[in-house]
Amino acid sequence: MDRFDAMQAFARVVETGSFTKAAQTLHMSRTSVTQLVQQLEARLRAKLLNRTTRQVKVTADGAAYYERVVRLLADLDDADGSLSSALASPSGRLRVDVPSPFARMILMPALPAFHARYPEIQFHMGVSDRIVDLVGDNVDCVVRGGKITDQSLIARRIGELRLGAYAAPSYLQRAGTPSHPRELEDSHHRTVGFLRARSDTVATLAMQRAGERIDVQGRYVIAVDDGNAYLVAGLVGMGTLCLPYYMAEAHLARGELVPLFDGWRFEPMPLYVAFPPNRHVSAKVRVFIDWVTDLLA
Repeated sequence: MDRFDAMQAFARVVETGSFTKAAQTLHMSRTSVTQLVQQLEARLRAKLLNRTTRQVKVTADGAAYYERVVRLLADLDDADGSLSSALASPSGRLRVDVPSPFARMILMPALPAFHARYPEIQFHMGVSDRIVDLVGDNVDCVVRGGKITDQSLIARRIGELRLGAYAAPSYLQRAGTPSHPRELEDSHHRTVGFLRARSDTVATLAMQRAGERIDVQGRYVIAVDDGNAYLVAGLVGMGTLCLPYYMAEAHLARGELVPLFDGWRFEPMPLYVAFPPNRHVSAKVRVFIDWVTDLLA
């Protein structure tokens, strides 16, 4: 039995709650993971996990051992990462998940510079606005806009996005130009709805002006959960939009979008990099976080 592999397999089973998911994230067979954990239990002469047909739960002994194992695995990673060569030339596969507009408009255009600096890092990039399971999906880190509601994650604020309200000229010609945000609740106006993650509810528009704060729930004929689709729906005149300025800037310059509600403003949207607390931040993750932070600056 390789003790390192066995401890890593045990830790991943605890984190995912499943031998099958642990095997997938470790790129091993379920049988191999099961055998490693069984061999670890035999060596320790202790039962670490309670298994049923539907779930896996850690025992009291297993929970105590898990805390020690996590620290030990992190220390081993630190030892590897402390070598100057590893810090100077981090390598390996980096699994990240980022919002689709952010990937298309900010990250992808800048990636050649990152690759030139760190040629040994191989990206596996999920591009969507869905909320991923970092442990279950074996993702190293995510970039997300808005408040991080998962308290189990460590989040580092890397910037903020300036927001504004916009509409296409075709929409304004048809529905008229609203002068006050409350007009978006009138029967003849429409917004493009953006679906909140892991729910079927549509985000409201929170705006303020000179101490007045309102939350607007506009009427919509389409609601989407993807930023690129949201933008296109607005460009073709399906309703008004609330967009980060970086998404609207080029379309404003070409006259494809018109700014609305002069004097009203949105709270800036915070942007975070988040990662699991029990997963050591390797050199490749560190340089990615530093690079994204500089990119947004």
